[in-house]
Amino acid sequence: MNDDPSQTFDMTRRTAAKGILATAAAIPFLPAGGLSPAIGRLRTPANGSKIVRLGIIGYGIRSKNLLDQFMRASGVRLVGLAEVCPARRQTAMDRIAKDSRGEFCVAYQDGLEMLANADLDAVVITTPDHAHAVDAVEACRRDLHVYCEKPLSRTIEEGRSIADAAAASGVAFQVGSQQRSEFSRHFVRAAEFVRNGSIGDIQRVYIGVGDPPIPCDLPAEPLPEDMSAADWDRWLGSASSRDFNSILCPVGMHGHYPAWRKYREFAGGGLADMGAHHFDIAQWALRRDDSGPSRIIPPEDAAATRGLRLVYDDGIELIHEGSIDCRFEGSDGWIEAGRGYLRASDPAILETEVDASASLPRPANHITDWLDAINEDRPTIAPAEAGHRTATVCQLAAIGYELGRPLTWDPVREEFIGDGANEANELRTRPHRLNWTGSGEQIKNNG
Repeated sequence: MNDDPSQTFDMTRRTAAKGILATAAAIPFLPAGGLSPAIGRLRTPANGSKIVRLGIIGYGIRSKNLLDQFMRASGVRLVGLAEVCPARRQTAMDRIAKDSRGEFCVAYQDGLEMLANADLDAVVITTPDHAHAVDAVEACRRDLHVYCEKPLSRTIEEGRSIADAAAASGVAFQVGSQQRSEFSRHFVRAAEFVRNGSIGDIQRVYIGVGDPPIPCDLPAEPLPEDMSAADWDRWLGSASSRDFNSILCPVGMHGHYPAWRKYREFAGGGLADMGAHHFDIAQWALRRDDSGPSRIIPPEDAAATRGLRLVYDDGIELIHEGSIDCRFEGSDGWIEAGRGYLRASDPAILETEVDASASLPRPANHITDWLDAINEDRPTIAPAEAGHRTATVCQLAAIGYELGRPLTWDPVREEFIGDGANEANELRTRPHRLNWTGSGEQIKNNG
């Protein structure tokens, strides 16, 4: 008999995780026995009012910013906060306690624990990328509205599981690609001009973001005094087992963005971190929210971390190069957009009248767009399918750099075809533990 409650909880969590992503592999997405009896099928808040009962999973620097915004938003009551690191969990609860709307908030060690026990309408997921899939799929399974930070997923197969779960449940799902809503509207205007044909036929798009991910080779460090082995196990979640290192999980409350982002076991490098913003604008402007490129052409230098090209079926090239956030080049000129600037080859381009068919929504901000979508029963400006397709662009680029050979991608079947397909298709997922893969397919139990 196992008398260690932390191990008992961990085994329960492992069993739950297996079931969640196994269910996600099924289409349509429905848990065995029907909808989750604890919640039911939600479209607007279950309590019959405009108050959204909200839970947050993960508390770091990005979550701190989001928490402050949600605490200021009207129509929100924070009822749950889940964080595996005790110091960060306590910091979050101390912050919440200062606001009267947080008086009923309960702390949890783990996102699945909160989803199973809290009385929620919606959840915000701000964990590291490798932990998004389990929490997002389970939230959709319970018909909870979801705000999930970008990039949506660590792997292509995890992203498809999330998108399918969101589509089947019909919840309001917002990916945190807030350049569709904020930053002085420069990206929104650029996307409208591109859609409008203001620079003619698009030929190529340059995206200036960081490096592809690298394997994690960090040395083992002692666990912090306040963090147990079970806490570290929860932080790793579905990722391969490894020893603690504070570069991955900073000790205590931190004021920086941790470097787990650069390691492929947990994320997609700078290529996916900012790429989830800038590639997203390219996809949006090119009307590819439900599709993607079909060819991946890496640079000739196998050591290069820039210069990879992604080519769409119509010949438009998406190029990972330069320092400009987004540069669109067309037959009649160019437009550059960034956080703080919008410029064009001819200033008159920026005065072009945009047709109604090219016009895009302008929500007050990304959070209010999500809350309004919940109450108005409508799609968000950055839905799960779009987030998955953008994350896939980043992951295709990372695979191209990793293998160093041209590849052909079928964006309908979401698989590589032709030369090199077998090796590349294996990289649609990454090594997992807990006896499941990114698509939810059960694998042999190795104990």
